[in-house]
Amino acid sequence: MNNPQREQKIFWIEVDKIKPNPMQPRSNFDEARLLDLAESIRQYGVLQPLVVVRKEIDLETGTRVEYELIAGERRLRAAKIAGLMQVPVIIRDDEGDKIKLELAIIENLQREDLNPLERAVAFKRLAHDFKLKHHEIGGRIGKSRVFVTNTLRLLNLPEEIQRGLRGGIVSEGHMRPLLMLSDRKEEQTTLYYEILEKKLTVRQSEEISRRIAQDRARKKDNLPDPETKLLEEKISESLGTKVMLERQGEKRKLQIEFFSDEELQAFLDKIMREREKGPELELEFPQETQQLESDDDLIEKFSI
Repeated sequence: MNNPQREQKIFWIEVDKIKPNPMQPRSNFDEARLLDLAESIRQYGVLQPLVVVRKEIDLETGTRVEYELIAGERRLRAAKIAGLMQVPVIIRDDEGDKIKLELAIIENLQREDLNPLERAVAFKRLAHDFKLKHHEIGGRIGKSRVFVTNTLRLLNLPEEIQRGLRGGIVSEGHMRPLLMLSDRKEEQTTLYYEILEKKLTVRQSEEISRRIAQDRARKKDNLPDPETKLLEEKISESLGTKVMLERQGEKRKLQIEFFSDEELQAFLDKIMREREKGPELELEFPQETQQLESDDDLIEKFSI
């Protein structure tokens, strides 16, 4: 069992004797931020001690003592840049690889967020190597089980998308709509490049992803007949937006999709202009669904 008094006592250790934590989840360190931290350390010193475990290495000539870092790698790197010979540390008992990894994750999350993929790799090690369940991982870092599960799903993304996330080309928020298309790799990749080319927001990306998912469900469960498909195309062309036409017995159900409030308002303005020119269109707004008696109603109402 750990000795709390020993853990809280601060020692000064030579930086050359402190070895990196082999369980460190972070692989990339922002050079500019490290330089800023190094400058702060030059002026004020290391304000928060590092956490290490003591290691005794048996040699032919005797025993060598070194220390393995558990938490504080950014501070250690910055201290070396600043030219410090020693840093303050708290020495803990060696509690095994799982504790080292857990403490490294927690320390990073509390100070500077890990790259999402680095975090995912760390979670995977906890889940696979140490047999922790998702809710157990979440409990240790103050996150939900869903957060852990969704983070791990990032590792299933195509490598090109992972590179974009790792390099900051796309945000972590954009991963949610992309993950919605996990079983449609071609459409997933297409949406990714559309996000890059059109600089889509997360909300816009989610709207497109939902539309693709809805279209997929519809194609699977309710394939439109050629006549209905033709009417859809004509109405969509006339209205300038995507529509979905479903048969309900002798009636038709027309669903008009709007991907933003601005698009809906523009459509309503168009309807108002048409009303001023001729007979009123019997459409109910802001509802996006209209019941129509027959194909003749469609042709009359939308001037096809």
